[in-house]
Parts: sequence; C-alpha cells; structure tokens
Amino acid sequence: MQYKQLLLHVILMLIIGVTGLHAQEAISAAGGDATGSGGSVSYTIGQVGYTSNTGIDGSVAEGVQQPFEISIISGIEEAQGINLNCLAYPNPTAEFLFLKVDNYNKENLCYKLYDITGRLLENKKIVDTETTIDMIDFLPAAYFLKVLDNDKVVKTFKIVKQ
Repeated sequence: MQYKQLLLHVILMLIIGVTGLHAQEAISAAGGDATGSGGSVSYTIGQVGYTSNTGIDGSVAEGVQQPFEISIISGIEEAQGINLNCLAYPNPTAEFLFLKVDNYNKENLCYKLYDITGRLLENKKIVDTETTIDMIDFLPAAYFLKVLDNDKVVKTFKIVKQ
C-alpha cells in the first residue's frame, strides 16, 4: 500500500511540475539585455515569434526583422543651407538608391559609397538634383553613403540593403 501511495505522489508531483514548465519557443543565434535611461529590454537574434505592443510613448514589434534603415550619421556646420534627402525605393533598398540634393550648389559635390569595412565601392560626381545609385549588384548588408563638397564630408547616410 505504501508503494502505491508513493507512486501516486510521484505521479501527482510530475503532473503539477510539468504544467508549470515553460519551454523556449525558438532556437536563436544570440541575444542579451540592454538598459538605458528609458528602461531595459531583453532581445533575441533569430527569434521567430511575433508580438506588437503599443503605448502612449510609441510601439515596439518583437520578433520582427526590420532591415530598412536610413539615418544621418554626421554633418558639418558650413552645410546649414543644404537640404539632402536620401530616398530608398523600394523600401528596403533592393535595386536603386535615390540621392536628392536641394538648395545647394552641386558644382563640387560628389558621393562615395563604402561597405561596412570601409572599402570604397563607388565614387561619382553629383550633377543633377536627383542621382540614381545602382545597388543591384551589391550584397544585402549595411553601407555608408558620404556626400562630399571639395573632399569635405557634408553628410553621411547609413544605408541597409536587402
């Protein structure tokens, strides 16, 4: 009788223990924790799940790869009157990158396209208001597009190609 009670207790403990277990849903490549003045977040690279949380201060999409990114990295004070727009179409960049320069003398302007290692891929003079940069032959990665005026960097854009 004692053996049956012990077996019953073991089975009951297993049932209770199994219902409380939570397994990892994905095998991920990497991850970590990030903290800052606004709070902290845990992240996983390679996560396959998807949830979206929206609040009054913004929203976050967890588990979604978002490869499109164009940001201004640097600028010079002498270029206050320049209005540079870097438009990537389609979004994210897959074929062509459009560089549009408004309200600036294009006489000495050129652009240089670098890969993430700093290798110069393309160096061309800007002659029109809108310049088309062919990205078809480049691999999906991050690139830097520098706009220069007389070899002085006016603006640098970080481009992500899909």
